Amino acid sequence: MRRDMKTALLRLLSRLGLLLPVFRGWERVRTLGVKTVAVGPDGLPFPTPELMIRVAGTVDTGWFIEGGQLAEESIRAALERAGAPIGSLEAILDFGCGCGRVLRRWHGLDARICGSDLSDPAVKWCRAHLPFVEAGVNALEPPLTYRAASFDLVYALSVLTHLPVATQLSWRDELGRVLRPGGHLLLTLCGDAYVEKLRGEERRIYADGECVVRWAEVAGANLCSAFHPPAFVRDRLADGWELVEHVPRGALGNPVQDLIVLRKPSS
Repeated sequence: MRRDMKTALLRLLSRLGLLLPVFRGWERVRTLGVKTVAVGPDGLPFPTPELMIRVAGTVDTGWFIEGGQLAEESIRAALERAGAPIGSLEAILDFGCGCGRVLRRWHGLDARICGSDLSDPAVKWCRAHLPFVEAGVNALEPPLTYRAASFDLVYALSVLTHLPVATQLSWRDELGRVLRPGGHLLLTLCGDAYVEKLRGEERRIYADGECVVRWAEVAGANLCSAFHPPAFVRDRLADGWELVEHVPRGALGNPVQDLIVLRKPSS
């Protein structure tokens, strides 16, 4: 009943054109009275609650720190399994970097570290507080400003989960453009672990192997949610790529999301 009431309210706000403004207001309310540390345990500056809620959907400092650490471990382990240990890479792009939850983990890594995000305030914060990062703002749709074949690794943690299908596929192609041949694209997606959250028609669409997208009109915001069945990942998202692995619930820093590793063809 409660979920039905929430859905009805969101639909009303959508019809009134107020969905995103109200959602942003709700995010601001959640930051009231919240205090965070000035410096994280890694010795680097820590973002404000306003930035955390906008890009990570939480003001939980502990989760922000632990989630970043787990994401780093997950990325390192996936690359080891793929035969491309992170220490061997020359250039890395965090697509959807936010305010550096995972970017900060690469401090001291001997590689070019870049981050790109839709949020201008988050990118400005990264530029000011994570000087080892080259951070830039991207639009909702491609392209990026980077040259072709610039990176050995691009990762996008819970990014395609907030985009409509056409935009997801456009970004997959663009991220492929900036990857070097043989480079890896690492994604985290909402897969079978989220089926219980889907409603009748959504479950049918998901069972048919199609991506389910809610609130596409606020694409890029956390409210927009996409759910990816394994068949969609295999047949659509990985089309033209080598699907190195699809690990259900394998995204340690984004709990219960699936971990996907794609390899760009060498020729």
